[in-house]
Amino acid sequence: MSGKEFFLDRYERLGWNYHEVTLKQAIRFNNMNAKGKNLIPRLADLGVHLQKIPFLDSGYWVLDSKVSAGATAEYLLGLYSIQEAAAQIPASVFSHLKGKKVLDVAAAPGGKTVHLADLMVNTGGIVALDVDKWRLNALGNHLERCHVNNTVVYLLDSRQASSLSVKFDRAIVDAPCSGNFAADRDWFKHRTLKDVERNAGLQREILSAAVDCLSDDGELVYSTCSLEPEEDELNVDWAIKNLNLETEEIYCHGEKGLTNFFGHQLDSSIKHCRRLWPGETQGFFVCKLKKRSSQ
Repeated sequence: MSGKEFFLDRYERLGWNYHEVTLKQAIRFNNMNAKGKNLIPRLADLGVHLQKIPFLDSGYWVLDSKVSAGATAEYLLGLYSIQEAAAQIPASVFSHLKGKKVLDVAAAPGGKTVHLADLMVNTGGIVALDVDKWRLNALGNHLERCHVNNTVVYLLDSRQASSLSVKFDRAIVDAPCSGNFAADRDWFKHRTLKDVERNAGLQREILSAAVDCLSDDGELVYSTCSLEPEEDELNVDWAIKNLNLETEEIYCHGEKGLTNFFGHQLDSSIKHCRRLWPGETQGFFVCKLKKRSSQ
């Protein structure tokens, strides 16, 4: 089961009608570095004109630019990061990050790691894991450029996170996923439902490992850039039923998570998740979870 018609029919049944999407470049100010640096007028002087993204605290659309946003001195100094708008959401839905111990699985190339460190103002500690040593080089360069000094990086399969023998206050699982057509123009040519189901299984393994490392009062944010419910709502439903988790309400851009589709009736609390169909951003899904109280 594959092909553009197959997936577009699924999306229509899920409540969204396909249309062509052209993504705008987005950046995120690294506030611990950019504070007091008059970044908006500095970039305007270089010919980089910005527009505030209304649903993000520190995100800006790049309206037009005479130079590459990744080639300015301000970028090289770590005053901002180039980060897709939807990808700026997951780190922002945590509460009370300062001073916390945070696990970031499948962390490379590091956009969310840097965002976490910025929100933490370099306090506490982040343990960032990735299984790809080449992608870890990109992560290390990103951390260094942005003056992140509260992060330790490990070459480690996220499914082996418990080998660290650490209990974390927060965990972010931005899971390896099937992606979506908005970020990959050839997506429909090479994706099948079998791929989606295989990725969903891997995501469950990673989720389970991250929960094993979470403190009893910890928070876990799960996100993907997939539109497929097998990787999104169905995985959260599985986590609720098998990992003793419950969802928490989040207030961010997007529509409520789906709870009834394709003959599946899911836990009603999955409405607390947020699903972003492609438009202003690429497709995205985000959910905040915590361990269910024993009381």
